[in-house]
Amino acid sequence: MLHTLSVLVENHPGVLVRVAGLFSRRGFNIESLTVGITDNPKISRMTIVVEGDNHTLEQVTKQLNKLINVLKVSDISQEESVHRELVLIKINAEPSRRSEIMQIVETFRAKIIDFGKNSVIIEITGDSSKIDALIELVREFGIKEVVRTGKVALVRGNRTLKIGSNY
Repeated sequence: MLHTLSVLVENHPGVLVRVAGLFSRRGFNIESLTVGITDNPKISRMTIVVEGDNHTLEQVTKQLNKLINVLKVSDISQEESVHRELVLIKINAEPSRRSEIMQIVETFRAKIIDFGKNSVIIEITGDSSKIDALIELVREFGIKEVVRTGKVALVRGNRTLKIGSNY
């Protein structure tokens, strides 16, 4: 089972290495990890997707909470939340097939962000199933490269991940 964790950490050099090292030392595989600064420049937010049972999740959460720079850990797997990922896909695009590619891109509400002589780069945001479906459809054209950001997520509604009263 995949679990999505939102983790608030101090925005200091080396924190990402310590968090990733914790997973490595414990033999837990990170399926996806994104990190970026929040509206508070002293705090970064990580979205970590890890596969495992409830026991694995409990162990990961306990170990994360032991790290000095970790401020808060929240499992949002069962919460009603919004999940998104950004993907860039470079595919072969002979001029004679570009209109077909453009129709597929429009159907998925994606964008062509670069045209080369015989290739295009497609940008898509959405949940993993939407992205996987687009990748499968454009596979027939010949995929040259794919890069995925990893999942970012926020819980719907008024609930937020907060530290004290100032975040």
